[in-house]
Amino acid sequence: MVVPKIAPSLLSGDFAKLASECQRMLDYGAEYLHMGNHFVPNLTLGAPIIKCLRPHVKGFLDCHLMVSNPEQWVDDFANAGADQYCFHIEATKNAAALIKKIHDKGMRASIAVKPDTPIETVFPYGNNVEQVLVMTVEPGFGGQSFMPSCMHKVKALRERFPELDIQVDGGLGPDTIDAAAQAGANVIVAGSSIFKSESPKAVIDLLRERVQIAIDSAATSNNN
Repeated sequence: MVVPKIAPSLLSGDFAKLASECQRMLDYGAEYLHMGNHFVPNLTLGAPIIKCLRPHVKGFLDCHLMVSNPEQWVDDFANAGADQYCFHIEATKNAAALIKKIHDKGMRASIAVKPDTPIETVFPYGNNVEQVLVMTVEPGFGGQSFMPSCMHKVKALRERFPELDIQVDGGLGPDTIDAAAQAGANVIVAGSSIFKSESPKAVIDLLRERVQIAIDSAATSNNN
């Protein structure tokens, strides 16, 4: 059975004390630490930063690469200590080979889809990856509004892959968590709603609670 996993997005944290921010989120109960990496033109949170953080951070480092050539960075992130490597289905011509390369380097594999990408593009790989990430904003910029129109993708994934980790990223917070959780998402990336809250721990706890309620409700419905 899937379980809730809350993943604070470190792009919303204080870069001057990133290791401390990581530990603070772990102390608040976060299961993942989410690193969004994209070309601007260089990687914002690239492998060198992951390598620097790894000796000081024992939590799960979830790395989402919004890059045009994801094959290029697998070795670097694996050697730096990343736990999960997420690439965009739109960015590779051979997803199966890339998944194998990620697994061969000892990392969990995840596929991300942009809001306009049909979810059917990842169906062939759902049994070969540990996670699928459904973007609920256009990738690359923080603070965007949640796109509920993407929830049909989450529902379709959950129906087809009941044991898969399904992650959502973009505009998640107390006001939008129910839509995502009820659609079937169990891994929640949240940046501003956590880091800018007066009580980040309370937000993390609330997000986890809402996901667990949705999981329990779905299990009850399936048993009836």
